[in-house]
Amino acid sequence: MRVSPVVLACCFHVLGSTACGDSSAGAGASGEGGAGGTGASSSSGAGDTGGQSAGAGGQGTGGFAEGGSGPVFPEGPPAGNPDGACAVPAEAGLVDTSSPTHVIGDGTPGSCTSAAVVAAVAQGGIITFDCGPDPVTIAMEETAKIFNETGPEIVIDGGGKVTLSGQGQRRILYQNTCDEAQHWTTDHCDNQDHPRLTVQNLTFIQGDATGADPDGGGAIWVRGGRFKINNSRFFANACDPAGPDVGGAAVRVFSQFDNQPVYVVHSTFGGDAEHGNACANGGGLSSIGVSYTVLNSLFTDNDAIGNGASSGNGGNGGAIYNDGNTYTLELCGVKITNNTANEGGGAIFFVSNDQTGHLVIRDSVLSGNPSLGFETYPGIFYIGAGDPVFENSTIE
Repeated sequence: MRVSPVVLACCFHVLGSTACGDSSAGAGASGEGGAGGTGASSSSGAGDTGGQSAGAGGQGTGGFAEGGSGPVFPEGPPAGNPDGACAVPAEAGLVDTSSPTHVIGDGTPGSCTSAAVVAAVAQGGIITFDCGPDPVTIAMEETAKIFNETGPEIVIDGGGKVTLSGQGQRRILYQNTCDEAQHWTTDHCDNQDHPRLTVQNLTFIQGDATGADPDGGGAIWVRGGRFKINNSRFFANACDPAGPDVGGAAVRVFSQFDNQPVYVVHSTFGGDAEHGNACANGGGLSSIGVSYTVLNSLFTDNDAIGNGASSGNGGNGGAIYNDGNTYTLELCGVKITNNTANEGGGAIFFVSNDQTGHLVIRDSVLSGNPSLGFETYPGIFYIGAGDPVFENSTIE
């Protein structure tokens, strides 16, 4: 198979040579895609990163980093790609948390407990933290689970000071509209408009979904409603090391309402060698049949550690794993470097089984993402509708 991308002002650097303008890359070995649902095309609307705003409740969104994209985190790699400057649509921006429904903590670190997080998440609404003036890590003793009749808007805002740790033992956060234990609210759980979950200004570390059912999503697993991530960080999360479709060491998502995209804005997955995430597939993000719009975000040092590709035990999509039928992966202002896949797509594995899906990369840098098995472009394995779009981007 040989495909030629639509390339606008894009440079490919392969084996020491550089070619700018229209380019084509030979295909690697083809892989099998897993079963897919449906997704949808998406594009960034009007807005600006500097236009994000939110109030302060407890330790909710307060002092913004330069550019107004959220609080500055005190430890570890910062949230977001510092070179990303793509417009952020209003619906993808930070949510105002100045009037929280629930505040976790009473101003002391000891009051911010796993039990308090689990209880607040179960009640839904706008959730902020008041854990004192210093950063705090909350060791989660059980997974916090969304109940589907709460909300419908559910916002968890860490104010740039809160880290939730799965302690290398459990998933951190779970939403599933089709899980009876979380209460069915419609007769069409795979396509309902609620709950609408936002996580912002939070750090998720050492979430581990190894052996979990459903699988994947070491830090966060979502099915149904809507979901977005803003100004957050994902460090050292994991899921099963082997499996043909299991994925998302950090995040796994299914069945978004009316096939609308998951927004990932100004967030970091990994950031350096000490903080990378790893799973059989999709060290950062994973989905089947779900669209993502990823803006001004950073993916580094994430790994797809399975072997045998989709017909074996995975190893696809070091940073991002997408499978299914009709869906779109759109990146703008994104930096993806130093991720590795044992099989296909050191940066991105994108397979649209019926070849109706779209890959769009704008104003981004994908560099140094080895695919140890196969790829169609540097760091990318792609099967989709026609050619991918690379605009004003470096793919090397």
